[in-house]
Amino acid sequence: MRNLYIMGTPASGKTALALGLAQKLQKEGFRVAYFKPIGSPSRGAERVDEDAVLMREVLGMGVPLELIVPLIVGPSYLSGNGCKDALSRVREAYEQVSAGADVVIIGGAAYPYAYAACGLDDITLARQLDAQVLLVLNIENDFGFDQALFFNRSLTAVGVNLLGDIFNNIPRPLLAKIEGIYRPILAENGYRTLGVIPRRPEIASPTVEEFYEVLGGEIVTGSENLKRLVEDVVVGAMTAESALSYFRRTADKAVILGGDRADVALAALETSTSVLILTGGLYPDVKVIARAQEKGVPLILVHYDTYTTIEKISQLSRRLKPGDTTGIKVALENVEQYCQWEAIVEALR
Repeated sequence: MRNLYIMGTPASGKTALALGLAQKLQKEGFRVAYFKPIGSPSRGAERVDEDAVLMREVLGMGVPLELIVPLIVGPSYLSGNGCKDALSRVREAYEQVSAGADVVIIGGAAYPYAYAACGLDDITLARQLDAQVLLVLNIENDFGFDQALFFNRSLTAVGVNLLGDIFNNIPRPLLAKIEGIYRPILAENGYRTLGVIPRRPEIASPTVEEFYEVLGGEIVTGSENLKRLVEDVVVGAMTAESALSYFRRTADKAVILGGDRADVALAALETSTSVLILTGGLYPDVKVIARAQEKGVPLILVHYDTYTTIEKISQLSRRLKPGDTTGIKVALENVEQYCQWEAIVEALR
């Protein structure tokens, strides 16, 4: 039995990669289980880890969620019981989840160093569970690549079995730089690049519903279109005269503006807009509501100011769910088309 640890930084696409690899390994005849030592509570009332719900469903695992994710903790985890029995609970749950599996895919925490105080950071757990590691990289600039190289060096310095790197969710303009500059630098330092996955909106872009889950508020119109994808966020702080030409530059966007900016809101509705988010608790003009209804554009009224609203959605990313057949299919396609999956499979035999 082999363990494959998927670790990386926030919003790097660890779950999507784990999902794609799990499906591919199943197609290749492996019995695959999923394990996530440290989970994050969902935004809903159930407070379960959504990654575990997804993976249990897709893999057909007959294991309770509390074993797949033995610990669900937050940023103040050292309060209360702190680290008491944490590592032993992880080990006991792992033994039960891994029973009968050929490969266990282990999902990392948001940050590789999280929960280091309890010896539950990704690097320590990868060593404890004798796992090979795939490092998922979401690079936006050269500093991001510096961080990636730093993580590579840190892993190998402590003896972790680093299988390789996968660049994930990469904007098209950056693909050439990865192939021409970043990949060669990694190779010069002795690290393998096992995939470069371009950004695909159907798996990377959050939905209007996910914006609403974070912000709350009131859905004034468009409740039937909450599954629309949001590919960009624009703040409607411009003048009414320049609004239309500005909004035309971006498609499938969320537009955030004050509820009293009816002229700007109407301009946004004449372009490709997925959702209007009105801040300050100010109800919009009836013309805005009527036009949004006519266009089928969700209109969400929130009581935060614009700055707070932007802060709340700054870390928002797409979360795949069991019923998302398109996203689940794309996760597999990404592995098959853009990753050296044969090398990963061979390492797990």
